[in-house]
Amino acid sequence: QIRRPNSYIVSLQEEYKSWAFTEEQAPLYKGLWRSEVFKVPAHHPLDIEIGTGNGLFFAHQASSHPERCLLGIERKFKPLVQTIRRTLRSGATNARVVRYDAEVPWDLLAPEEINNVFIYFPDPWPKTRWHKNRLIQNDYLERLHVLQRPGSYLEFKTDHAHYFEQALEVFHNSQYDVCGYTYDLHRSEYAEKNFVTHFESIFLRKSQPIYFALLQKSAD
Repeated sequence: QIRRPNSYIVSLQEEYKSWAFTEEQAPLYKGLWRSEVFKVPAHHPLDIEIGTGNGLFFAHQASSHPERCLLGIERKFKPLVQTIRRTLRSGATNARVVRYDAEVPWDLLAPEEINNVFIYFPDPWPKTRWHKNRLIQNDYLERLHVLQRPGSYLEFKTDHAHYFEQALEVFHNSQYDVCGYTYDLHRSEYAEKNFVTHFESIFLRKSQPIYFALLQKSAD
């Protein structure tokens, strides 16, 4: 129980309780998201966004792909409310959000339970002594790989050059196939299909390049 909940906490607990799952609830659905939450067959695509931010991309993805289910993981209350509110306003009903740490999605998901994964603009932890806190690490990729179904994709974006170089090293040493990457997303072959997120628009206004990588779990 939160002693003095703010308006965002109240919204999640009341107005959006059918669309948002707490830290206590979410692990109970491990391996059951399709059958118990989305009410879809076992073969139905289920994608996740790790770190939804204000939900601009999340809402776009859900509304643009009604044939797929989408689960968002976010720790902070305000972004969670913004995310599900945007999504419902877009008319999408194929998405849910979870309040949970991005560092441990395997608490919530069973092996090969999910399809595509989107990780956009995670905290770069810029100081050297903080690098160990970066999300993209060897162990993280190994465990994430287990959660995805064969043939599924992992997309990664950042504005931070050093983080991208470190992430590329991790990607190349992982079990994923590196389909491609670019040091300037908006001048690349990936630009046409790219959706500009909230953070991305801020960096673009500052003329900062966006770094992008596309990975795939090999099909069986």
